[in-house]
Amino acid sequence: MIRGNPRQQALGALYAAEAQRRDAPDLADLTARAARMVTGVWKHLEELDTAIGAAATGWRLERMPAVDRNLLRLALYELRYTNTPVGVIASEAVILAKEYSTERSGSFVNGVIAKLAEERGSPAES
Repeated sequence: MIRGNPRQQALGALYAAEAQRRDAPDLADLTARAARMVTGVWKHLEELDTAIGAAATGWRLERMPAVDRNLLRLALYELRYTNTPVGVIASEAVILAKEYSTERSGSFVNGVIAKLAEERGSPAES
């Protein structure tokens, strides 16, 4: 089993699938929760990317760091398809962005998630 929490595992699987240009992410060695998240993101990828592109003012999806792009996909999937509180989603995404991406990724990811949550009708709690 891949180490780390389910979001960390899901991020790794999505990042690897994109970097290796796979047709589908590798779900082997993921926890059940991480596999559900990855499968959900992959199933709704086009819809998620469209919404993220619209919310990330001034940023085209393909120009974002790959980690940020995949964190936002995970976060939006959770916002739309789970009952996870917005604050938890944003907090976890920001922590992962700070750990695995650029110096400014934490605030960027937080801002985009806040906008996506607001559009959904749920005020960001972070």
